[in-house]
Amino acid sequence: MDSAISEATADPAASAQPERAALARTADNGLKIVVVGGFGVGKTTLVRSVSEIRPLNTEETMTRAGEDVDDTAGVSAKTATTVAFDFGRITLDARNVLYLFGAPGQERFWFLWDRLFAGTLGAVVLVDTRRIADSWYAIDRLEHHGTPFIVACNDFGGPRHTDAEVRDALDLGPHVPLVHCDARSRDSARDVLITLVEHLRTLYAPGARPTAPAQEALS
Repeated sequence: MDSAISEATADPAASAQPERAALARTADNGLKIVVVGGFGVGKTTLVRSVSEIRPLNTEETMTRAGEDVDDTAGVSAKTATTVAFDFGRITLDARNVLYLFGAPGQERFWFLWDRLFAGTLGAVVLVDTRRIADSWYAIDRLEHHGTPFIVACNDFGGPRHTDAEVRDALDLGPHVPLVHCDARSRDSARDVLITLVEHLRTLYAPGARPTAPAQEALS
Protein backbone atom coordinates (compact mmCIF):
# COMPACT_ATOMS: atom_id res chain seq x y z
CA MET A 1 0.00 0.00 0.00
CA ASP A 2 2.76 2.39 -0.92
CA SER A 3 1.86 6.01 -1.40
CA ALA A 4 2.57 7.58 -4.77
CA ILE A 5 4.73 10.15 -2.96
CA SER A 6 8.37 9.27 -2.31
CA GLU A 7 9.31 8.67 1.33
CA ALA A 8 12.47 10.69 0.91
CA THR A 9 12.58 14.26 -0.31
CA ALA A 10 15.13 17.05 -0.20
CA ASP A 11 12.44 19.58 0.66
CA PRO A 12 10.62 18.97 3.99
CA ALA A 13 7.87 21.37 2.94
CA ALA A 14 7.26 19.33 -0.19
CA SER A 15 6.92 16.22 1.95
CA ALA A 16 4.30 17.92 4.12
CA GLN A 17 2.36 19.10 1.06
CA PRO A 18 2.45 16.27 -1.55
CA GLU A 19 1.85 17.06 -5.18
CA ARG A 20 -1.24 15.76 -6.94
CA ALA A 21 -0.81 12.16 -8.12
CA ALA A 22 -2.70 10.97 -11.18
CA LEU A 23 -5.18 8.14 -10.67
CA ALA A 24 -4.36 5.09 -12.79
CA ARG A 25 -6.80 4.34 -15.61
CA THR A 26 -7.11 0.76 -14.39
CA ALA A 27 -8.51 1.88 -11.01
CA ASP A 28 -12.17 0.89 -11.03
CA ASN A 29 -12.95 0.20 -7.36
CA GLY A 30 -13.27 3.21 -5.08
CA LEU A 31 -13.52 2.16 -1.44
CA LYS A 32 -14.79 4.72 1.06
CA ILE A 33 -13.11 4.77 4.47
CA VAL A 34 -13.97 7.13 7.34
CA VAL A 35 -11.54 8.22 10.05
CA VAL A 36 -13.55 9.22 13.09
CA GLY A 37 -12.98 10.01 16.74
CA GLY A 38 -13.13 12.72 19.37
CA PHE A 39 -11.98 16.31 19.16
CA GLY A 40 -8.24 16.70 18.59
CA VAL A 41 -7.33 13.01 18.32
CA GLY A 42 -5.39 13.47 15.05
CA LYS A 43 -7.88 12.62 12.29
CA THR A 44 -6.78 15.46 9.99
CA THR A 45 -3.14 14.62 10.68
CA LEU A 46 -3.61 10.96 9.74
CA VAL A 47 -5.41 11.74 6.48
CA ARG A 48 -2.79 14.37 5.62
CA SER A 49 0.17 12.11 6.38
CA VAL A 50 -0.97 9.12 4.31
CA SER A 51 -2.76 10.73 1.35
CA GLU A 52 -1.02 10.45 -2.02
CA ILE A 53 -2.73 13.65 -3.17
CA ARG A 54 -2.78 17.06 -1.60
CA PRO A 55 -5.61 16.49 0.92
CA LEU A 56 -8.72 18.59 1.03
CA ASN A 57 -9.40 19.94 4.49
CA THR A 58 -11.97 22.28 5.98
CA GLU A 59 -10.01 23.50 8.97
CA GLU A 60 -10.95 26.87 10.41
CA THR A 61 -9.27 28.92 13.11
CA MET A 62 -10.74 28.38 16.55
CA THR A 63 -12.09 31.56 18.14
CA ARG A 64 -13.40 32.67 21.49
CA ALA A 65 -16.93 32.26 20.15
CA GLY A 66 -16.52 28.49 20.45
CA GLU A 67 -15.14 28.45 23.98
CA ASP A 68 -18.54 27.76 25.53
CA VAL A 69 -19.41 24.89 23.19
CA ASP A 70 -16.11 23.10 22.45
CA ASP A 71 -14.49 20.96 25.13
CA THR A 72 -10.77 21.69 24.72
CA ALA A 73 -9.64 19.78 27.82
CA GLY A 74 -6.35 18.12 26.95
CA VAL A 75 -6.02 19.98 23.63
CA SER A 76 -5.79 23.57 24.81
CA ALA A 77 -2.97 24.29 22.34
CA LYS A 78 -5.16 23.41 19.36
CA THR A 79 -5.73 26.48 17.15
CA ALA A 80 -7.71 25.08 14.19
CA THR A 81 -10.46 22.52 13.79
CA THR A 82 -12.28 20.63 11.02
CA VAL A 83 -15.79 21.98 10.38
CA ALA A 84 -16.95 19.60 7.60
CA PHE A 85 -14.54 16.80 6.66
CA ASP A 86 -11.04 15.99 5.42
CA PHE A 87 -10.49 14.08 2.18
CA GLY A 88 -7.52 12.14 0.89
CA ARG A 89 -6.73 9.19 -1.35
CA ILE A 90 -4.35 6.26 -1.37
CA THR A 91 -3.95 3.58 -4.05
CA LEU A 92 -4.00 -0.03 -2.86
CA ASP A 93 -3.17 -1.62 -6.20
CA ALA A 94 -3.90 -1.18 -9.92
CA ARG A 95 -7.66 -1.55 -9.39
CA ASN A 96 -8.46 -0.55 -5.81
CA VAL A 97 -8.31 2.93 -4.33
CA LEU A 98 -9.16 4.06 -0.80
CA TYR A 99 -10.96 7.39 -0.46
CA LEU A 100 -10.36 8.70 3.05
CA PHE A 101 -12.83 10.95 4.85
CA GLY A 102 -11.88 12.48 8.18
CA ALA A 103 -14.93 13.35 10.28
CA PRO A 104 -15.16 16.51 12.42
CA GLY A 105 -14.62 15.85 16.10
CA GLN A 106 -16.59 18.48 18.02
CA GLU A 107 -19.98 17.49 19.37
CA ARG A 108 -21.69 20.38 17.55
CA PHE A 109 -20.72 18.79 14.20
CA TRP A 110 -21.76 15.23 15.05
CA PHE A 111 -24.98 15.67 13.07
CA LEU A 112 -22.79 15.35 9.94
CA TRP A 113 -21.58 11.89 10.85
CA ASP A 114 -24.60 9.82 9.82
CA ARG A 115 -24.50 11.34 6.33
CA LEU A 116 -20.74 10.87 6.12
CA PHE A 117 -21.07 7.19 7.06
CA ALA A 118 -23.38 6.49 4.11
CA GLY A 119 -21.71 4.10 1.67
CA THR A 120 -18.71 3.59 3.97
CA LEU A 121 -16.91 0.26 3.64
CA GLY A 122 -15.18 0.53 7.00
CA ALA A 123 -13.84 2.98 9.55
CA VAL A 124 -10.88 3.80 11.75
CA VAL A 125 -11.76 5.02 15.24
CA LEU A 126 -8.80 7.15 16.32
CA VAL A 127 -8.36 7.32 20.09
CA ASP A 128 -6.41 9.59 22.42
CA THR A 129 -5.89 7.35 25.45
CA ARG A 130 -5.79 10.44 27.70
CA ARG A 131 -9.43 11.06 26.72
CA ILE A 132 -10.84 7.61 25.94
CA ALA A 133 -14.43 8.59 26.72
CA ASP A 134 -14.41 10.96 23.72
CA SER A 135 -14.44 7.91 21.43
CA TRP A 136 -17.65 6.40 22.77
CA TYR A 137 -19.99 8.27 20.44
CA ALA A 138 -18.01 7.31 17.33
CA ILE A 139 -18.18 3.62 18.22
CA ASP A 140 -21.87 3.88 19.06
CA ARG A 141 -22.74 5.44 15.68
CA LEU A 142 -20.65 2.95 13.72
CA GLU A 143 -22.30 0.03 15.50
CA HIS A 144 -25.69 1.64 14.85
CA HIS A 145 -24.92 1.74 11.11
CA GLY A 146 -23.40 -1.75 11.12
CA THR A 147 -20.11 -0.34 9.81
CA PRO A 148 -17.02 -2.51 10.50
CA PHE A 149 -14.21 -0.64 12.24
CA ILE A 150 -10.87 -0.94 13.93
CA VAL A 151 -9.51 1.14 16.81
CA ALA A 152 -6.16 2.94 16.56
CA CYS A 153 -4.62 4.56 19.64
CA ASN A 154 -2.72 7.67 18.57
CA ASP A 155 0.52 8.22 20.47
CA PHE A 156 0.52 11.57 22.26
CA GLY A 157 3.41 10.62 24.54
CA GLY A 158 1.25 10.13 27.63
CA PRO A 159 1.03 7.08 29.90
CA ARG A 160 0.75 3.91 27.84
CA HIS A 161 -2.31 1.79 28.53
CA THR A 162 -2.33 -1.94 27.93
CA ASP A 163 -4.54 -3.28 25.15
CA ALA A 164 -6.68 -5.00 27.76
CA GLU A 165 -7.26 -1.68 29.55
CA VAL A 166 -8.24 0.08 26.32
CA ARG A 167 -10.57 -2.75 25.31
CA ASP A 168 -12.20 -2.71 28.71
CA ALA A 169 -12.63 1.09 28.68
CA LEU A 170 -14.23 1.01 25.21
CA ASP A 171 -16.07 -2.30 25.73
CA LEU A 172 -14.48 -3.68 22.56
CA GLY A 173 -15.20 -7.22 21.54
CA PRO A 174 -12.29 -9.54 20.68
CA HIS A 175 -13.24 -9.34 17.00
CA VAL A 176 -12.36 -5.61 16.78
CA PRO A 177 -8.67 -5.08 15.91
CA LEU A 178 -6.79 -2.68 18.20
CA VAL A 179 -3.51 -1.09 17.08
CA HIS A 180 -1.22 1.74 18.19
CA CYS A 181 -0.01 4.44 15.82
CA ASP A 182 1.58 7.82 15.33
CA ALA A 183 -0.77 9.76 13.04
CA ARG A 184 2.11 12.03 11.99
CA SER A 185 3.98 9.13 10.39
CA ARG A 186 3.04 8.01 6.88
CA ASP A 187 4.26 4.48 7.54
CA SER A 188 2.32 4.26 10.78
CA ALA A 189 -0.87 5.67 9.22
CA ARG A 190 -0.46 3.28 6.29
CA ASP A 191 -0.18 0.33 8.67
CA VAL A 192 -3.48 1.39 10.29
CA LEU A 193 -5.19 1.28 6.89
CA ILE A 194 -3.61 -2.08 6.10
CA THR A 195 -5.03 -3.43 9.36
CA LEU A 196 -8.48 -2.14 8.44
CA VAL A 197 -8.38 -3.63 4.93
CA GLU A 198 -7.20 -6.99 6.28
CA HIS A 199 -10.02 -6.88 8.84
CA LEU A 200 -12.55 -6.21 6.07
CA ARG A 201 -11.15 -9.04 3.95
CA THR A 202 -11.68 -11.39 6.89
CA LEU A 203 -15.24 -10.18 7.47
CA TYR A 204 -16.21 -10.42 3.82
CA ALA A 205 -14.36 -13.64 2.98
CA PRO A 206 -16.46 -16.35 1.32
CA GLY A 207 -18.48 -18.12 4.00
CA ALA A 208 -18.00 -15.36 6.58
CA ARG A 209 -21.38 -13.81 5.77
CA PRO A 210 -24.19 -14.92 3.42
CA THR A 211 -24.04 -11.68 1.47
CA ALA A 212 -21.36 -8.98 1.42
CA PRO A 213 -21.55 -6.03 -0.99
CA ALA A 214 -17.89 -5.22 -0.36
CA GLN A 215 -16.58 -8.72 -1.04
CA GLU A 216 -16.06 -8.16 -4.76
CA ALA A 217 -14.41 -4.80 -4.15
CA LEU A 218 -11.91 -6.37 -1.78
CA SER A 219 -11.21 -9.49 -3.84
